[in-house]
Amino acid sequence: MPYALGHRRERARDRGLGHRCHSDGARDRRRDRGQVAIEYLGFIPVLMLVAVAVIQIGLVAWAAQQAGTAARAGARAASLGMSAQQGCQEAVADSLSGRTRCSQASGGGTVTVVATVRIPSIIPLWDPIGDAHKTATMPLDR
Repeated sequence: MPYALGHRRERARDRGLGHRCHSDGARDRRRDRGQVAIEYLGFIPVLMLVAVAVIQIGLVAWAAQQAGTAARAGARAASLGMSAQQGCQEAVADSLSGRTRCSQASGGGTVTVVATVRIPSIIPLWDPIGDAHKTATMPLDR
């Protein structure tokens, strides 16, 4: 027996592989076919959950930014003697204008407007997120 062949058998035996026929190895490889596809299928729900969470966090940030814009526009409109609610609703995106409420309080030469925007949810019929509130104060224009 040549040295190289005996040496390979020893290494295989040391690794616990024993002496196998080539057809057994091919059969094992055939049996493993599709394993990666199954693993990807198992990981898809996790990826979908992460994607939904990222989109929802983006909607929360967008609604908060729109609430700040609405509060400033409402305070500006109220300081000029116009309706704060109308100023708020005109300042936000069209999709949020029906979800925006503004309240104003005047005193001491200033007007303060609190804008509340209902945060949209990416999951239909489920809206546990709440509202985004922002406040802006402007001096009254005389």
